[in-house]
Amino acid sequence: MLKRQSSSAFKGSTECITAMQGRIAGRTERTLALQGGLVVDGANLPSRGAMTTTDTALILVAGGRGERAGDPASGPKQYRLLAGKAVIWHSLRAVLSMPEIATVVVVIHPEDKALFQAACGEFEGQVRLALGESTRQGSVLAGLRALRENPPSVVLIHDAVRPFAGPSLIRRVATSVGQDTASLPAIPVADTLKRAAADGTVGETVSRAGLYAAQTPQGFPFGPILAAHEAAFSAGRFDFTDDAALAEWAGLTVRLVEGSPDNVKLTLAADIAAANLRLRKASAMLDPRTGNGYDVHRLVPGDHVTLCGVRIEHDQRLDGHSDADVGLHALTDALLATCGAGDIGDHFPPSDPQWRGASSDRFVHHAARLVGEHGGRIANADITLICEAPKIAGHRLAMREAIARMLGISLDRVSVKATTNETIGFVGRREGIAAIATATVLYGMDA
Repeated sequence: MLKRQSSSAFKGSTECITAMQGRIAGRTERTLALQGGLVVDGANLPSRGAMTTTDTALILVAGGRGERAGDPASGPKQYRLLAGKAVIWHSLRAVLSMPEIATVVVVIHPEDKALFQAACGEFEGQVRLALGESTRQGSVLAGLRALRENPPSVVLIHDAVRPFAGPSLIRRVATSVGQDTASLPAIPVADTLKRAAADGTVGETVSRAGLYAAQTPQGFPFGPILAAHEAAFSAGRFDFTDDAALAEWAGLTVRLVEGSPDNVKLTLAADIAAANLRLRKASAMLDPRTGNGYDVHRLVPGDHVTLCGVRIEHDQRLDGHSDADVGLHALTDALLATCGAGDIGDHFPPSDPQWRGASSDRFVHHAARLVGEHGGRIANADITLICEAPKIAGHRLAMREAIARMLGISLDRVSVKATTNETIGFVGRREGIAAIATATVLYGMDA
């Protein structure tokens, strides 16, 4: 979809892009121009009213039938295979690698439950399903309604057939959303545009100045975009080709942010073939890195310890400036090591009083975000706890589940083990608990 940017940099005027055929209040016709300049990594975005990604949900729209992709026997295009995995699997994997995305709702066709389970069963417990409608617009509304009970501040709406939207692009869109401002990733139109006449000849050449091709995910303040979709539904308007167009109709300001030329939409069979080729080439260029971390804290009299995010009743506690979770501290160092970002003390110095008693999952979230900003995706986390007591076996699953949530990865990618020190040394004397962590991160995958 093409959008024309409103900016004095283009022809010195604000050019309207959408003739609004109704208005939520008053139903009067008017036009609305996109406001402001193109945002690149948050530049030019006013801080007033800006939102953070700490309360962000994403709706992945996957209810289409994909007729233009051909070969209907192969099923809808979001379930076609790319490098051995379904298109929707690749789209979900990118989103779930981002800890700042708190909730993911996948909207599927009512007939595709088995297809989704086969393609994305490994993500069970990390996503919520909603059943779509006959149109994309209706499916988005179903996804928005699924979030009403615990509404986020920011919602991103993304097409499942854009599997190359990387964390940096998604983060750029999310952080550009304001309290009454939507964000739209877009790239300048490069091709010369022609408008056809009725007889098939060229009627005119259309100026490219200020024209952008729209992409997803598109970001919105949750309340206003839900209200806009409900208003369009009530008005019988089902003709909007993307959510930004609907937001424009409803009176929301839509701000352009830098898109990515790699963020292609897979529409035709040739698009899927090209994506397969791209993934095969990319796999040869991956940069896998492994980081190690080690931490130890002494034990003092107390009533519990916190290990790998799980509270365990015990007759001692770990002494430290934060909650002294040695497992998560070691994991934080391992993640930071994969992108050369120093260690936990560089980012959270023990001399800083703001970290006194802090929950260590904050440190892991920070390290995971830095990994994402460096273009990495976490593939595996392995933690070994070294202690004589308490016993860890009964808590291992809860620890793995906690870490998987922190990192946005599936449970099978997290390992927690425990061993004693055979009564040798400070650990053997129950004077402290140590932890060793290893993290594997794949770089070179961001888009």
